[in-house]
Amino acid sequence: MSRPRLTEEQAAASHERRNALTAARMARYRQRLVEERQAPLRAELYARKYGHIYSPNGQAGEYSALATNPYHGCGHQCLYCYVPDVIRITRAEFDRGAAQRKGFTLAGLRRDAVKYRAAGITDQIMLTFTSDPYHPGDTELTRQTIEVLIEHGLAFCTLTKGGTRALRDLDLFRPHHDAFATTLTSLDDRFSLKWEPNAPVPSNRILALKRFHKAGIFTWVSLEPTLDADSSTEIIRQTHRFVDLYKVGRLNHSKLTKTTDWKDYTERVIEVLAQVGAQAYIKKDLQPYLPGGYDNPLRVAQHH
Repeated sequence: MSRPRLTEEQAAASHERRNALTAARMARYRQRLVEERQAPLRAELYARKYGHIYSPNGQAGEYSALATNPYHGCGHQCLYCYVPDVIRITRAEFDRGAAQRKGFTLAGLRRDAVKYRAAGITDQIMLTFTSDPYHPGDTELTRQTIEVLIEHGLAFCTLTKGGTRALRDLDLFRPHHDAFATTLTSLDDRFSLKWEPNAPVPSNRILALKRFHKAGIFTWVSLEPTLDADSSTEIIRQTHRFVDLYKVGRLNHSKLTKTTDWKDYTERVIEVLAQVGAQAYIKKDLQPYLPGGYDNPLRVAQHH
């Protein structure tokens, strides 16, 4: 039985479909070739532990696959901060305030950004593990750093206790690329002033979270360190409507570490997360207390 002849319109439509399929296959093939060429450079860059852009180790690596550190020192004077030990300066020097990190330049950042863009790397770059991007001093370097990353098509995330200081740069954040994060140890401003005497109080940080959330920016909260278990679970209950993700850790380098029941704390956090329908990453120091099969991905897309 012979096949019916196609009309001219049907034949043209069939030809267009074949062309579209061929074009799609060619596009996938070209993309695969690009990725194969990029693979060695990607592997090299993800292995970097030093440079303007680098891959952080240990607990910092749980927060972000990539980071850049424009400053050293801070000025928030948080009593629990262990960064001075990590970067090997005295606490008095660290607490005096932030300064541009020795060796960090915008030109150097641009050179690194070119490499990461050429490798097709799209992970967010965290600001910062050796300071606070919105510390009490002059933070113009933060804005300049973000502008360089944007200029090269790279995504970024800021983790800060700087609260509404960060609103100056809200115009730079892109909903489909970037994220805004803050650390919360309590909802009680008086409690915060005891532990974080020169940082904006929690109510100010929460105001910043709400503003970024309203602007369509992905927001997350670091529940680390945990200074009071009840405070941390209450933070989740009170903020989950404008926070997209929580990263939950414990308190290290303190006597409180030995007196807190971390198993009970982890179980309570999981219960509250389930009650409010919030998403979280439980850090490695609490993972021994997770129930078997608990879904706890290290990386999730931190953008909308």
